[in-house]
Amino acid sequence: MPETMCPACDKKLATISGYNQHLAKTTNPACRDLYLASRQFHASPPAPDPQDDDQDMDVGDVPGPNRSPLHFEGDFFGTYAEDELEWPVEFDDGGDAGDMGNALTDEEDSDDDRDGAYDEWEPPLVPSAHNAHEEDDDEHDDTQDQHTSDTQEPDARHGVEQHLREHEQIPIVIHYPDQRAGQPIDLTKQSSNATHHARLNDSGATNVYAPFASKLDWEMARWAKLRGPSSTAFSELVSIEGFSDTIGLSFKNARELNKIIDNELPGRPKFKREQIVIANEAFDVYYRDIIECIRSLFSDPNFADFLVFAPERHYADEDETVRLYHEMHTGKWWWNSQKLLDREHPGATIIPVLISSDKTQVTMFRNKTAYPVYMTIGNIPKEIRRKPSRQAHVLIAYLPTTRLEHVTNKASRRRMLANLYHACVGCVLAPLAAAGINGVNMRSGDGAMRRCHPLFACFAGDYPEQVLVTGVKTTQCPSCDVPSDELGLAAVLDALGALDEGGLAFIRACAEAGIKPIVHPCWEGLPFVNIFESITPDILHQLYQGLVKHILAWLSEACGGAEIDARCRRLPPNHHIRHFMKGITTLSRVSGTEHGQICCFLLGIIIDIRLPDNMSSARLLRAVRGLLDFLYLAQYLCHSSETLTYLDEALDLFHDNKDIFIDLGIRNSFNLPKLHFALHYTHMIRMYGTTDNYNTEYTERLHIDLAKDAYHSTNHKNEFAQMTTWLERREKIFRHEKYIQWRLTGPTHHPHHRSRPPEMSFRRIQTMTKHPSVKAVKLDKIVDEYGAMYFRESLARYVAKATLPANTTVTPQQLEDRAANVYLPFQTLPVFHKVKWVSVDVHGHGDAPVTLDSVHARPGLPKPFASDSVASRFDTAFINDGTGGPLGIKGGLQLLLTSGTSILNVYIGYRIGQVCVMFSIPPKALSILFPPTVRPPKHLAYVEWFTALHAPDQNHGLRKVSRVIKNGERIASIIPISNIHRSAHLIPRFGPTAPREWSSANVLDECRTFFVNPYLDRHSFVTLR
Repeated sequence: MPETMCPACDKKLATISGYNQHLAKTTNPACRDLYLASRQFHASPPAPDPQDDDQDMDVGDVPGPNRSPLHFEGDFFGTYAEDELEWPVEFDDGGDAGDMGNALTDEEDSDDDRDGAYDEWEPPLVPSAHNAHEEDDDEHDDTQDQHTSDTQEPDARHGVEQHLREHEQIPIVIHYPDQRAGQPIDLTKQSSNATHHARLNDSGATNVYAPFASKLDWEMARWAKLRGPSSTAFSELVSIEGFSDTIGLSFKNARELNKIIDNELPGRPKFKREQIVIANEAFDVYYRDIIECIRSLFSDPNFADFLVFAPERHYADEDETVRLYHEMHTGKWWWNSQKLLDREHPGATIIPVLISSDKTQVTMFRNKTAYPVYMTIGNIPKEIRRKPSRQAHVLIAYLPTTRLEHVTNKASRRRMLANLYHACVGCVLAPLAAAGINGVNMRSGDGAMRRCHPLFACFAGDYPEQVLVTGVKTTQCPSCDVPSDELGLAAVLDALGALDEGGLAFIRACAEAGIKPIVHPCWEGLPFVNIFESITPDILHQLYQGLVKHILAWLSEACGGAEIDARCRRLPPNHHIRHFMKGITTLSRVSGTEHGQICCFLLGIIIDIRLPDNMSSARLLRAVRGLLDFLYLAQYLCHSSETLTYLDEALDLFHDNKDIFIDLGIRNSFNLPKLHFALHYTHMIRMYGTTDNYNTEYTERLHIDLAKDAYHSTNHKNEFAQMTTWLERREKIFRHEKYIQWRLTGPTHHPHHRSRPPEMSFRRIQTMTKHPSVKAVKLDKIVDEYGAMYFRESLARYVAKATLPANTTVTPQQLEDRAANVYLPFQTLPVFHKVKWVSVDVHGHGDAPVTLDSVHARPGLPKPFASDSVASRFDTAFINDGTGGPLGIKGGLQLLLTSGTSILNVYIGYRIGQVCVMFSIPPKALSILFPPTVRPPKHLAYVEWFTALHAPDQNHGLRKVSRVIKNGERIASIIPISNIHRSAHLIPRFGPTAPREWSSANVLDECRTFFVNPYLDRHSFVTLR
């Protein structure tokens, strides 16, 4: 195809489409004049009527009687068949790549002032034997461009996901056979709020805020303890002359306020201090009565309507063949424990106790640490437990943080530290031994009395904590119930019992059993406990901070850090994507959150990348894909027996292809404890429910409130005594706040609440701002700055199609003729720059809506300094053509014949489109454009279409799309914004080397082919996988 040259700037362009885009987007004055002149030539508007004072009416769009049909290549919906469109060269063997419109934009458009993005410096591209950029990036590796012809695998997976969705509201529930399990033993009820009221002084009878004198008194006390400054600053504030008397405070300083809280407000159990002697040295441990802590959670009125008291089996089918696992009571552990307990104590109510410990640093410097131990109960739904604001976790102990540096022998020091930990935690957990067997009478939040048996269920912690709790040696698996020498739990207990035979015999017995010589493990006397079965998966440390960290280092060495970083800088924006403008390979101290953000695009940026010695990347892609699929599947909120097989298959996919890293010389072996523990995930989910029941991310967040903030409130001298007092006062304020709310509004009930699987259809609400982002944008500006080149023509076609009589079929040419006669009675439109989706509180937990997704469509905002400029952003989205379902991308399967010989399987239902502008039609114009019987949507969008989603690639599993081109031009449409299903992220096909002229702002225009990213969030993963 001959090149096209711009007559204004002599720039050579590969295609007519590139020439048109060059003229539409240029800032070159000469090219701009040429573009305006061409527009005046194609459409000469009549002169406006000087008597028309309505500035919203555009008479320039009035078509003349002899005006030719609009020059527009067509809508997608219902206008052109698929076989009429030109397909990119990747999909059409006989196509011409020159029709792709892949010409570079104007040089001025790539400047910082137009891109609006501050480009980071990056090292120059150094050609090498394995990363030289080739012009034809489709021939270097045939294995990377193969699509699975068998569509049964995606269909089967979406069928499995449909099982979860169909029964998320009303699953098939099998209750525990003995109906006495979890039932009250006393029909008289006394609510916890009534008990709290009885503990207050008589003044509480009339004064809602007692022991505080007034509402203002209470609000000031609440602010001082939850949001206020230090005690000294608060005392100085209230001691200002006349301050306390003016507002009527009953306390004159922080000391008097603390006295009221300490003496008159009920709260959670107080901390006790006890000394533990190890090797003739005493250490302080601050802890609470764990039974009373369990009682405080069990009786919390905010949890009363959500507590679960008995195990259940949930199924997704009437035949009870597909079992569901989500909350803890749907796992096998609770059911099996109930059966064991019923042999001696039928009618028991089990309280699963979840323990977590983790040492954390509380200062930026000086290396000061705290060692908190947290506790929660499995009766509380996981959606409540995971929110720190609901106070569903209790800090039950601060352990000693000593390193025993005075012990010079390292082996002795390690043994002493392990014994110190178990002695302290054993002191905390000791009351569970008798209570777990005999039971303790407790009232739940609604006042019903039950015989409760608190049982140690599981331990959540990172690998060092797991090793410390189980007593296994480092590098061994803390969850395998059979150690490496084939000895089971019974042999471990026998070794621990050898302590009476003498120190040397004890050490030898422990060595034979494969554990450390711990005198009395903290779990030794607890009923129904197999500590090796109680170690739960750890998404944060095992996956994000473990395997993902490893895979990033391996990929950096295999693919080259500079090339990976260059691709990260050139990803298009999206609500779920964080741009690492400095790259990802040079980051230090990367958090779990950042590793999760990297996982969102990691697989897409290594497609087509060159490996050393031109080694095929097929195995590399499959290995990374398997690991990422395992990561996302492991975080499902609800699993079935079917989806658990996919979890195992994803891990098998990694193991089947991991030897690529050995062949590349990066690894010698894969003896990684965190990788080994992944084998236990399926079993643990069946035992204790899904991984969000025991995710260490929740307790990591608690460090801020219960350790770091507590330490900062002290004077750093004898800090743990002050930290515990500070924590007790805060908890009393929180509890009294619930009591006051109960006095003011009465009890809150959720009578229709029932245990059910979590939301797997990802219900969300689409919202728009009440007022437009820009009240009036001229149509020419919409074309030039928003890139909606055929906006007038598209809107005219939309109006023409919307005003057709019902059940009327017209040909494309007839629709063009109708559109030519459409009069657009305005010259400006209100424009919206964002549409977003917010969450729905489906379980009635009182959760505030949060933004889950958004799509932006706005032009750039240039500033004098490039670093201050805002880049233009026109996001891509999934758009429902009317046949799309709630799960998956297809509404039907269509066989598409291309080039007369090639047959492609394409999915209809959802299509990818780039949203260029979102707008509303002015109310005054509605009556002119539409008859009274037609009510158009309030919000519309102009989108440019991409090709249909094809079957996933057999190696990386991503689906390929390109822009829909006809006669060298992009196909666009006007659609209702309600048709936009969610955002979509397209990862460019970079080829062996990312073109350095691409940037995040222009890559959607410069690149020809994209891969649809399925790893944005759980919803996109379920939809695209």
